[in-house]
Amino acid sequence: MPPPQAAASERDLATAFAAQRPQLRGIAYRMLGSYWDADDAVQEAWLRLQRAKTDEIDNLEAWLTVVISRVSVDLLRSRASRHEDIEADLPDNEPLPSTLGPETSALRADEVGTAMLVVLDTLGPLERLALVLHDVFGLSFDDIAPIVERSPAAARQLASRARRRIRHVDVPAERDRKREAVRAFLKASREGDFGSLLQLLDPEVELHADADVVATAAPAVDHGAPLLQAHVRGADAVARVFAGRAEQTQIALVDGLPGAAYAPDGMPWAVYAIHLPDDRISRIEVIGNPAQLTDLAIVLE
Repeated sequence: MPPPQAAASERDLATAFAAQRPQLRGIAYRMLGSYWDADDAVQEAWLRLQRAKTDEIDNLEAWLTVVISRVSVDLLRSRASRHEDIEADLPDNEPLPSTLGPETSALRADEVGTAMLVVLDTLGPLERLALVLHDVFGLSFDDIAPIVERSPAAARQLASRARRRIRHVDVPAERDRKREAVRAFLKASREGDFGSLLQLLDPEVELHADADVVATAAPAVDHGAPLLQAHVRGADAVARVFAGRAEQTQIALVDGLPGAAYAPDGMPWAVYAIHLPDDRISRIEVIGNPAQLTDLAIVLE
C-alpha cells in the first residue's frame, strides 16, 4: 500500500490529467478520425505520464500535447499501407508563398476539424498535426515546430499544404449529405427494412460500442433497443443489430458532423458517430460512457 503522500500525489496527477483529457481527445480524434483510436491514444498518454518523472515537467499541458501528438502520428504510420505517401514531409528550405491567399489564410476552427475528417486519408500525419494544432487549438508555429521536428517555417508549410487540400470541402453541403444518410439509416432501422439497411452499409462496415452503452441497451432489447455488442463487423451482422429498432434515436450533430443520439429526456444517454467517407456507412461508434459523452459537442436536431 502506497504511503499517504504518494497516494495524494497520484490523485493530483489523475486530476490534472482529467482536466487535459478533452483537449487531448480532441487532438487525437481529429488526427485519427476514430473515437476508439483516440481513446487508445489518450490512454497511452496517461500511461506515459505515469512512467514519467513528473517533478521534471514544467508545463503539463505542453508536455501532454507533445505526447498525444506523437502517439497519434505513430498510430497513423502503423496503419498506413503506403509509407512513402504518409511519410512525405516538407524540407525546411521550401519557399514560403509570397502572398497569403485563400489556401493559406486561417479557416474557422469549427470547420477545419469537420473538413479534415472529410479528406482525412489524403493528409499525411504531420500535415494533419500542424493544421490541427494551429487552426483548431491555436498553437503558434514556434510551439508546433519541435512537436513535428521541423523548423517553424516548415511547420507553417505543413499546415498550409493541408489547408490547400481541405479548402475545397463544402462543409454545409457535406453536413447535408451525411444528415440525409443518417436519416435514411434511422428510417430503415425503425421500419425493419433490411434491404435498405444493406444498401446503406458498406460490406465491411464495423460497429464499436463501449461497455456502458452495451450494458444499458441489454435490458431494453425487448423495448426496441439495438442489439448492441462490443464489436460487430459486416453489413449483414450490423443490419441485424438495428433492424426494427432504434425507435427513440434521433439525428444529432456530434462534434460538428451528423450522427445520432438516444436522448429520451433531451439529455443524450448515448451517441452514434456515423462515418460516411463516400456513399455508404463504413463505421458506427456508439458511445455511452458518461465521462466521454461530456467531452463531445452534441447538438440534438
